[in-house]
Amino acid sequence: MFESCFKYFLFASNFEKADEMHFKEIFKGYIALQVYHQCGSVTNTIRMLGYPTRRALYTWIENEGVQKPPRKALDNTNTAAHPRNPPIEVKMDAFHRCFELGESIKCVSEEIGYSRASIYAWRKKYLQGGMVALRNDKNIKPGALTEGILDPPNAEMQQLLARMDGMQMEIDILKETINVLKKDPGINTETLKNREKAVIVDALKGKYSLPLLLKRLKLPKSSYYYRETSLKKQDKYSGIRKRISALFNENSGRYGYRRIHALLSREGTVISEKVVRRIIAEEEIVVRVKSRRNYNSFQGQISLSVPNAGNRDFHAGKPNEKWLTDITEFAIPAGKVYLSPVVDCFDGMLPW
Repeated sequence: MFESCFKYFLFASNFEKADEMHFKEIFKGYIALQVYHQCGSVTNTIRMLGYPTRRALYTWIENEGVQKPPRKALDNTNTAAHPRNPPIEVKMDAFHRCFELGESIKCVSEEIGYSRASIYAWRKKYLQGGMVALRNDKNIKPGALTEGILDPPNAEMQQLLARMDGMQMEIDILKETINVLKKDPGINTETLKNREKAVIVDALKGKYSLPLLLKRLKLPKSSYYYRETSLKKQDKYSGIRKRISALFNENSGRYGYRRIHALLSREGTVISEKVVRRIIAEEEIVVRVKSRRNYNSFQGQISLSVPNAGNRDFHAGKPNEKWLTDITEFAIPAGKVYLSPVVDCFDGMLPW
C-alpha cells in the first residue's frame, strides 16, 4: 500500500499547477479510497483514519475514476475592459448573484473573469467596512486606463445598492442594541421603547441620516426631539436623589421606599411615595434583607439515647415477644390530644 502511495506521490508532484494544499487533499482522498477497497467498509475506514466525514467518503467513492474538467484560465491583464481592480458595481453584482440568487461561485468567477478568492475577499471587506471598503480609488492611478468608458449603474443596480445599505444599517442597529442597551442578540427592534430607540439613534446619527434612522426604527420625530429636550432639562429631583441615597446608607441599606418616604416627610420634604419608589429604582438601590431561618424546636440531645434493640427486625416468633409503639399529636377544638397505639409484631394485633 505504501509503495502505491509513493508512486502516486511522484505522479501528482509532476503537475506544475497543483499547489501544496490541493495536493494534500488529493493524497488524503487516495489513502482513504485505498483503505476502503481493502476493508470494504465505510465505517471501518473512518475509524482507522479518523477522517473524512461519511458524506465526503461517499462522494469520493462515487467520483473515483472520473476526471474533472480543467479550470478555465482567468485573464489577469489590467485593461479598461477588464481592470485589475474592478468597479464597485461589478463586485455588488457578484454579491447579488452568489449570495442572494444562489448561483455557483465558480460559474460567476469564470464569467466575470475574477477568481473565487477575490469574490470572498470582496465579501469580507464589505462585511467589515461596508460600501466604503469596496472602493478602489487609491489603487488606480488617474489616467492609467484609457480604453473604454464604464456604463453608469442602472436602476436594478441602484436598488441593489440601496438594499445593501439597508442591510448594513440593520446590522449596525442590532450591534448597538446588544452593546449599548445590553439586549439579547435575538431581540426584535420593534419591541423597543421610544427612549431605547432614541439612544440607538444618538449612537448612529453620525453614520446615517436622521430621517433614515427614524424611519427604520419607526420612531416619530416628535418623540425623538421630546427626549432630546427632556435630557437638556435640569432634574428637579437632583437634591432629593442625593438625600434618598444618604438616608439609605445611614440606615445600613435596610430601609425601603416606605421608610425613606416617612423620613423625608419628617424632615418636611413634600414628595409622593411613588416618586420615591421611582427614584430608588432609577438609582438601583436594593435593600439587603437577610433570609430568616425556619423555626426548629430541637435544642440538642438532653438524655442518653436508647439502644436500638429491634434493629428494624419487626418479626416475632411468639405473642408478646416484641411490641411497637408511636406517639401522634392531634389538634382539636378542645385542645391537643395524643395517640399512642401499641402493636404486637407477632400478628399485628393489640396485645392483651
